[in-house]
Amino acid sequence: MLHNLQSRRVAVIGGSRIPFCRSHSVYRNCTNKDLMVAALDGVVNKFALKGQTLGEVALGAVIKHSSDWNLARESVIECGLSLRTPAIDLQRACGTSLEAAILIANKVALGQIEAGIAGGTDSVSDAPVVYPDEYRKLLMEIHRAHSPLERIKPIFKIRPRHFKPQFPGVTEPRTGLSMGESTEFMAKKWDVRRENQDQLALSSHIKAAAAYDAGWFNDLVVPFKGAEKDNNIRRDTTFEKLLALKPVFDKSDKGTMTAGNSTPLTDGSAAILLASEDWARKKNLPVMAYLTFAKASAVNFITDEGLLMAPAYAVSDMLKQANLGLQEFDFYEIHEAFAAQTLATLKAWQSEDFCRNNLGRNEPMGPINLERLNTKGGSIAIGHPFAATGARIVATMAKLLYEKGSGRGLISVCTAGGMGVTAIMESA
Repeated sequence: MLHNLQSRRVAVIGGSRIPFCRSHSVYRNCTNKDLMVAALDGVVNKFALKGQTLGEVALGAVIKHSSDWNLARESVIECGLSLRTPAIDLQRACGTSLEAAILIANKVALGQIEAGIAGGTDSVSDAPVVYPDEYRKLLMEIHRAHSPLERIKPIFKIRPRHFKPQFPGVTEPRTGLSMGESTEFMAKKWDVRRENQDQLALSSHIKAAAAYDAGWFNDLVVPFKGAEKDNNIRRDTTFEKLLALKPVFDKSDKGTMTAGNSTPLTDGSAAILLASEDWARKKNLPVMAYLTFAKASAVNFITDEGLLMAPAYAVSDMLKQANLGLQEFDFYEIHEAFAAQTLATLKAWQSEDFCRNNLGRNEPMGPINLERLNTKGGSIAIGHPFAATGARIVATMAKLLYEKGSGRGLISVCTAGGMGVTAIMESA
């Protein structure tokens, strides 16, 4: 019975991921499972979990084949954990692996399990390609036939148009807009300037390159298929080069969003190990940080709000629960789906009107110290395999807090469908 369980602190032991690489490059011949198994292998080897049974593994992918219906379990079977370890697939768009971490954390907190792994993977290179639904129905008609004649009749209805492939959609079904097009509206609404977007993008690349140069990612990134580093980081980019790029979503002179200040299509995977303090102590594993609060939110992006504004609400509600102010954090890891989205969220928190009328606050939440934002680079530089980003961020935040030895960190991830997932982590 859940009401008999006592809440426990949830320890983040650490994580592992493969290099995030541009789609159709290094991992072009890999499946989602190939990528996920590699990240899970990293965690299993890093924390000596070979042959051990964990309470649960939760992971998912945003773009996956129908044959991957049991992706989590199949990945666990191949990664070296005991086959007695159960696994569950879940999906919340770009917040998938952060949501997976919350699921595992809740089970640990309630005492249902002692330890578990959360993660995610995505490969645009291995995106499922399907054919028109009309063709599918003809095939099903043939499959259901009970006589040779019934099987032959549908064949005569097949037309050349049925062989035109259909790739996964990149638009919101409710609005018909791509995520970039939707964010361009947010940029205009919040007066997010092009130069500020490019400056944030440049900062993302500079910080990520510096972190690799310092060896900071050495224990977080495991080589895979010859890749040792994220291959989207642009060491040679400059503000002038970014400013010279043409807008891609609104191609008029009013467009502000470019390939340079947006995340690239990326393949990759990431995983993190969470556990109770007792389990970590028995395994002689150091606790890097604690996952203490989490919140998901959604907005009416169809007629009212910007598609990617939900984290502004989720963070506000979470901070009320935690009785914390926006400035009471040492690190901020805000997913850079687009520079415009990140900057719009920051402007919303500083808006007296938005905070009063939308967040139910008496005063603005205020600004953050930008030197504490995405200190080791963000998604624009590192890349964004949709379901893997949350786990990447949690592992990064855990290490930041472990190295500092004190403090707390704020995590914010926007997702398709007008949702956001957020969390608070605290030092051990």
